[in-house]
Amino acid sequence: MKKHKLLALLLSLALLVGVLAACGGGAGSSAPAAEPESTPAADTPSSAPAADAGALPYEGVTLSLLKDGDSADAGIEAVIALAEEKLGMVVEIEYRVSGSDGDNLVKTRLASGEMSDLLMYNCGSLLAALNPAEYFIDLSGQPFADTIDDTFRDAASVDGALYGVPFTSSSAGAVVYNKAIYEELELEVPHTWDDFLTNCETIEAAGYDAMIGSFADAWTSQVVFLGDNYNIIAAEPDFAAEFEAGAAKYATTPVGLQSFQKMVDLHPYYNEDYLATTFDDACDKLAMGEGAHWIMLTQVLTTINELYPEAIDDMGVFGVPGDDAADHGLTVWMPSAIYGNKDAENQDAIIAFLEFYVSTEALDAYAATSSAEGPYLVKGYELGDTAPLAVREDMQAFFDAGKTITALEFMTAVKGPNCDAICQEAGSGQTTAEQAAAAYDEDCKKQALQLGLNWE
Repeated sequence: MKKHKLLALLLSLALLVGVLAACGGGAGSSAPAAEPESTPAADTPSSAPAADAGALPYEGVTLSLLKDGDSADAGIEAVIALAEEKLGMVVEIEYRVSGSDGDNLVKTRLASGEMSDLLMYNCGSLLAALNPAEYFIDLSGQPFADTIDDTFRDAASVDGALYGVPFTSSSAGAVVYNKAIYEELELEVPHTWDDFLTNCETIEAAGYDAMIGSFADAWTSQVVFLGDNYNIIAAEPDFAAEFEAGAAKYATTPVGLQSFQKMVDLHPYYNEDYLATTFDDACDKLAMGEGAHWIMLTQVLTTINELYPEAIDDMGVFGVPGDDAADHGLTVWMPSAIYGNKDAENQDAIIAFLEFYVSTEALDAYAATSSAEGPYLVKGYELGDTAPLAVREDMQAFFDAGKTITALEFMTAVKGPNCDAICQEAGSGQTTAEQAAAAYDEDCKKQALQLGLNWE
């Protein structure tokens, strides 16, 4: 168990870095923005161009790819090695720091014309802030652009132009649940919030914790709110734009207020020690069948698969329910994208690599080395049997049905820095939904003003 706890700690720390980077709009490491180091991603042959007629199309071409040092390398290294085998090109990885220092480095290199051939970077609102039309290759007219999942395409596009391909799999903020408990109690997956609460009552009556709370790690308390964005945007499609403009607020938008009410609704169903329960403890509780539901990022599936492989097939996923059973969707987090430098010398090779990256053989190579936390964002691609059932069946069904919407942070850069504390207060019964929503609106106003937005 000590070994399990140590591994869980390491995995949860990695998860924490990822969620804070995504939710905080790039804030993170304060390490100095040193010049990145360049490392060949695979054994490389001579860079001299091949002369024989049977040479691979990009033999002798070397491309550079800049990425942060926090994201895993195994998957992309597998694709790079395969690209060298199939296309002949060599791709060398350069590393940058993460967080705001890394963002500043990217912006500096773009402005100075010193960007690498390929760049791994955020999509959504952070991409739009880079003015991508000035720096990145427009992929909209490429044949492979039509294979990119529509949700990702929206996040990696600005003004209708697609600039990137997905670096890795998607993930979601969702209800991760123990299917063994559901089977024992003969419960069905709920498609409305009221039905979800009814299931919670049944589970509590059977002696299980209906909800697992891990409030000792405060950041986990906000996933209920963040994961409800599908329901907000489905009901109010213009909410993100109006919220960024300061015209819409959570406290005065009924479906937005409901997100905070859901946190209040869940309070009676948490485990007794939810304030002392950590992310690691919650993984144990869900996998061991002590609790039935945990509203969490689906990266938790990787953690459970590592620690409790015998329990992974008992894990299921469904989106945070709303009021409309016919429109039960999933709030998804988009991975970073890989972009091509429009001012680089080897334009054809860059486009060829991006096309290869989203091919079936490249995705297979990537998936063989990395645990999928959601579907890969390429139409028609099917995950193999090594992927958790919760991903290849439960989550995939939402994508296939077109029932996915990104988290709000991919639509606007405005996110209150005290979101976790506000959500923790609501989820622990210290504040009402109305108080929490008003507090979050005020928290966002401070950040909006810092961003130069005209909020009142």
